[in-house]
Amino acid sequence: MELQQMRYVVAVAETGGFTRAAERCHVVQSALSHQIARLEKELGARLFDRTSRRVRLTAAGEAFVPVARQALQAAERARAEVEAVTGEVSGRLAVGAISTVGAVDLARELGAFRTTYPKVRISLQMEMSDPLLERVREGVLDVAFVGLVPGARPVGVREKVLARGELVAVVPPEHPLAGRGWTTLARVARETFVDWTEGSAARRQREEAFRAAGLTAEVPFEVTTVEFMAELVRAGLGIGMVPEAFAGRLTGLRTVRVRPAPERTERVVWSGLGPSPAAVAFLAGLGVETGGRSGGGAAS
Repeated sequence: MELQQMRYVVAVAETGGFTRAAERCHVVQSALSHQIARLEKELGARLFDRTSRRVRLTAAGEAFVPVARQALQAAERARAEVEAVTGEVSGRLAVGAISTVGAVDLARELGAFRTTYPKVRISLQMEMSDPLLERVREGVLDVAFVGLVPGARPVGVREKVLARGELVAVVPPEHPLAGRGWTTLARVARETFVDWTEGSAARRQREEAFRAAGLTAEVPFEVTTVEFMAELVRAGLGIGMVPEAFAGRLTGLRTVRVRPAPERTERVVWSGLGPSPAAVAFLAGLGVETGGRSGGGAAS
């Protein structure tokens, strides 16, 4: 079994086809197919069900791909660790972030990092907090910026609180609350909400405050990005709640403070098994000391 064969299998699984996988890996399709066939023969099991319309992982393939990803990441990490000893940071830096990240200027930080460490391959994924935490635990992401309720203690990662803040209501200019500097949580609860998907960390920030006050909310509109939330609020379909530090970026909306306000913390998280050299360098640029290895909890 060779790393290149694993790389081909993962590429097919991620792209959904042999042609696209070959293009990603910069090889001819026949060579990629031949190597996968060799691996399947060695394993004694088919990894893919192939039809004229699509390629789908078999049960054996579903079991193989996550372990293959880990093996590829471990090989890349080993190379990066050796290069770091010689004073050269390389490898990859896979970053995840929520759409409302505000504690850092992420674009500027990534640009500065690329200038300082040009041999590091940088990627960025925008997602909700819970999937980002899971991808950090799995090693898919090296670092992620998430928003959580103050008391949350994510397991399997190390973390640093970057900022603490409150949620504010955002409403269209013609809304009755638009001219007010603040309102009560009970008054806001009478509104129709455009909110994050049920069960998400972002949704829990509002729900915990409502639950503590004995309030409920009508939420017919669920979103996964702050941009679409803003569009629906501008259309008059409901009101939203976003971090106060981010609200000013939403053009065409009015901000209303709420009392008592839902609270949130913005955090940066990295693997509880220890960050890669590239992740250490990136976090150091943010003023975050990664310390030793840990299975969870906060970094000071």
